[in-house]
Amino acid sequence: MFPILAADLAEVDSVIRQRLSSEVALINTVADYIIAAGGKRIRPVLLLLMARAHGYQGTNHHLLAAVVEFIHTATLLHDDVVDESALRRGRQTANAAFGNAAAVLVGDFLYSRAFQMMVDANQMRVMQVLAGATNTIAEGEVLQLMNVNDPDVDEARYLQVIRYKTAKLFEAAARLGAILCGCQADAEIAAAAYGRHLGTAFQLVDDVLDYNGVSDEIGKTVGDDLREGKPTLPLIHVMLNGNDAERALVREAIEQGHTDHFDAIMMAIRRTGALDYTMEKAIAEAQTAAQLVAQLQDSPYRDALIALAEQAVRRDR
Repeated sequence: MFPILAADLAEVDSVIRQRLSSEVALINTVADYIIAAGGKRIRPVLLLLMARAHGYQGTNHHLLAAVVEFIHTATLLHDDVVDESALRRGRQTANAAFGNAAAVLVGDFLYSRAFQMMVDANQMRVMQVLAGATNTIAEGEVLQLMNVNDPDVDEARYLQVIRYKTAKLFEAAARLGAILCGCQADAEIAAAAYGRHLGTAFQLVDDVLDYNGVSDEIGKTVGDDLREGKPTLPLIHVMLNGNDAERALVREAIEQGHTDHFDAIMMAIRRTGALDYTMEKAIAEAQTAAQLVAQLQDSPYRDALIALAEQAVRRDR
């Protein structure tokens, strides 16, 4: 996505492959399967860009970028088990291919390996940020679980889940980029805020794609959120702005977790402008993120951070 990071990303990939290695054959099998699935690597990219934008010249950014990717992958493995997902990135999920037990346990391995690696950075501040982030992500997972099949979830409750479950790791990745450079507190706070707003925008776009994307392009089945009983922002908007029949339809679908009336719900989503509303929220978050890094010293890395925020709301997968 950013040629200026080609060398850095090659080093990160090397670290990932080296540190995924285990004497346990099943771990290697599942790990290789996950790597082959690819992915955007958006969180490692964010850490690398932020570090470079602040002038970093060392090598710990490769190590920590791999740590962030391990933590993210572990959350995906656990998410897919909880959600009983069968498709991710256009192929079978690890739990579908190897079973729930293997997916959960390899996720645990990735978490523990990530903590081994972050110790290698030998910076207490790094460990504080990543330990705090993983704890917050776990809280977000539980918050989301509490919201499942609850049609009365409001926008504030939903945004809290996003900020805990998704945006927190974006925030940590960006903050680590600033920490590696020994930035002052205000610069670190601005970097973290950039990541938080970017991560929120990213998830809101995912919410939109779940209703207007194409399965082959987004790498999962359209309507999965509804099928899992998740009241995401488009549905919350219908619950607030739809007529009695539309609200009843959405309420029943969320409570039961099915897509029996998916076409009718899509009509309600379109009629109430729910996807436009969600995209407007995402664009506002991305614009705030871009403004936070626009003040950095002029460089290709700063420009790439701005472009990253813009691309987050223009993607189709």
